[in-house]
Amino acid sequence: MSEYRNTAPGELYFVTLTVSGWIDVFSRKEYKDILIENLKYCQEKFNLEIFAYVIMTNHLHLIARWQDGELTELLGRFKSYTAKKILEEIRRNPQESRKDWLLNVFEHFASNNKQYSNYHFWNYTNHPTLLHTNAVIDQKLEYIHQNPVRAGIVGNPEYYNYSSACADSPLKVAEL
Repeated sequence: MSEYRNTAPGELYFVTLTVSGWIDVFSRKEYKDILIENLKYCQEKFNLEIFAYVIMTNHLHLIARWQDGELTELLGRFKSYTAKKILEEIRRNPQESRKDWLLNVFEHFASNNKQYSNYHFWNYTNHPTLLHTNAVIDQKLEYIHQNPVRAGIVGNPEYYNYSSACADSPLKVAEL
């Protein structure tokens, strides 16, 4: 089934990780920083190569490669860990005015699937697309960097901090 495509070790992929229900969780810096911290961890501990990224309000795009195994496996671990950390931060964040609503929504998504006991934060699939030509790589890179511009968040890609297009981005990426 195309929704559950596997990945091959060492291949370059474009992936999209989406929040269940496309809920705008990453409108808060604290939650984006959890993603950044854990992407850095994956780079350092698991040798995940990230070549481009953008964190939008309800999803994350990456161009990445993992030599040591299937990228979908590592992303599954990343999603499991970050879901727990973000839900914990939502619970304890005194500034989170949407706390009850967010937790109820993620609890509702979990109730529809026996795999999840309490909350379902991330959608299942990563939609991995193999980047097999330079033209496809360039197209996906442009798509990633233009995402905040198309969303009306910034006028130029390099102004969006949570993107590899920004020189001051908190996450350093490898060159393509």
